[in-house]
This record gives sequence, structure tokens and C-alpha cells, in this order.
Amino acid sequence: MPALTPDDVYEALEQVIDPELGLDFVELGLIYDVEVNQTGEGHGNEVFVTYSLTSPGCPIGPQIADQIKEFTIELDGVEKVFPKLVFSPPWTPEMMSEDAKFALGY
Repeated sequence: MPALTPDDVYEALEQVIDPELGLDFVELGLIYDVEVNQTGEGHGNEVFVTYSLTSPGCPIGPQIADQIKEFTIELDGVEKVFPKLVFSPPWTPEMMSEDAKFALGY
């Protein structure tokens, strides 16, 4: 089995959709960091996902953490997933991909 990479995780996280904007968290620039740690011979990987929300008052925070866990744990070799919500640096529309900016009219 090939080693799990952060790119594999980012690809899985494209399934996490912001319900208000209809775009995924990767395109929106809301996934700040992905770290994959191998836990040892014959054991799965631990995946740490640092993410943010479009605003601190956004009510979907707990649902997003659940979705990050759900889609990441499905990857081969993932044993545990640790989502971490941060608001520093604060998210801005400039963090979006060019495609997302175009879709939302920025």
C-alpha cells in the first residue's frame, strides 16, 4: 500500500461542502493544514486537519468536524483523524482558489 500523503487527504476533503456557498472547503481555502503521522509498523496513520470557518459565528462548525473525520477515515491506512478549528489567521475571500472566486463573483 502506498504511503498516505497530505494530497490524498486534501482530495478526500473536497467532499466537505459549505452548505451556504455550495463549494468545498479546499476550494474555499478553509483547510489550512494537513499533517499525516505514521503511528508505527503495521499501524494506521493519524491525520491532523487544521481548518477554519468563514466566520467565528458560523453555526456549522461541529458538522464540519464530523465531515472531516468521516471523509478522511475512509482513506486506506487512516486510523485516527483529529480536526482542529482555528480562527487565526482569520479567513478572507482572498484565500479561495481562482475557481471559487469566479464561482462566487470575486
